[in-house]
Amino acid sequence: MDRTPARAAAHSARAGQDTGRVHSWDLSTGVDGPGTRFVLFTSGCPLRCLYCQNPDTWRRRDGRPMTVDEVMEKVGNCRTFLTASGGGVTVSGGEPLLQPAFTGEILRRCKDAGLHTALDTSGNLGDRADSALLAATDLVLLDIKSVDSATHRGLTGGDLAPTLRFARRLDGLGVPVRVRYVLVPGWTDGEADVDALAAFVSGLSVVERVDVLPFHKLGAAKYEALGIPFPLRDTPTPSRELVERVRGQFGAHGVRAD
Repeated sequence: MDRTPARAAAHSARAGQDTGRVHSWDLSTGVDGPGTRFVLFTSGCPLRCLYCQNPDTWRRRDGRPMTVDEVMEKVGNCRTFLTASGGGVTVSGGEPLLQPAFTGEILRRCKDAGLHTALDTSGNLGDRADSALLAATDLVLLDIKSVDSATHRGLTGGDLAPTLRFARRLDGLGVPVRVRYVLVPGWTDGEADVDALAAFVSGLSVVERVDVLPFHKLGAAKYEALGIPFPLRDTPTPSRELVERVRGQFGAHGVRAD
């Protein structure tokens, strides 16, 4: 069917917004936001974190095409469990801001449906989150690997600046944030590094808490299946004493850490 250029452009924009690439979805409780969550894992990520649990989400093209309507049908099937627990929907990845129109439309639809919404992101592509997307987001789960540029690049292969810029933007907009901090012995456990992050976080009024997440190797089998060496194969998991020390450092800066 023939279209005028304006209609063709509108159709193209709508198609891009309505369809995305999805790795999987699941129900969870814990660190994905309050209550029981429907967690949508999008495909594609610009970073290559050494401790990534899901290397099978790295490439966008490997994901399954899904429309927003299809996602919302899955969400609707779980709505009773979500609302009964005070939960909602979390869009995660991969990196959901690699597909900002798709992610934004899901968040908007969920918020319009009265569901709590959360965005799980590294902040590396935070500049892609427009005002409409953030207006539809009740909570950002912001993964901050380190506030030391060299450590951040060594861990992720990417720049630190976009993440910190996004954190400050969220603070200016008043969007609630939970910081996620993966504790990796030999990488993110240095006392000075933890204090620097705690100082940064304490200056953000929107941060509700920091989730200190102990490094683990549960994703190692995925690397083996994909024929990819697991970079932190020989790195130990953190001891309970180390986890408590790091939580205490955040607490010393007036930041709640769980």
